[in-house]
Amino acid sequence: DQAKYARDALAKFVYEKLFDWLVRKVNLVVAAKQATKYSIGILDIFGFEIFETNSYEQLCINFTNEKLQQFFNFHTFKQEEKCYKEEGIKFTKVPYIDNQPVLNLIEKKPNGILPMIDEELIV
Repeated sequence: DQAKYARDALAKFVYEKLFDWLVRKVNLVVAAKQATKYSIGILDIFGFEIFETNSYEQLCINFTNEKLQQFFNFHTFKQEEKCYKEEGIKFTKVPYIDNQPVLNLIEKKPNGILPMIDEELIV
């Protein structure tokens, strides 16, 4: 058990350091006007808390919540609309924000944030 905990702690540490490195690289590319300690403005997604500094752990929490929101939207809106159309039922389309572009930014291979972190760990 201790070996598993040590492995998990090491993996979290490495991911967090790699995340910080990636944030610094992105900040260099977008040439931030003022020096900040590790920040990317796009990480605060869809109304979640706005923090002065986002951690890797907060990214994972927000990402998980966004995945759950996407699942809810798909089954509540998209699937129901499809069912209504197939059955010829008139309905009022409910507007909602599709968060798939944000999820793609974080998870889509090969250029999402998480796949790039994975790639750096392999190298």
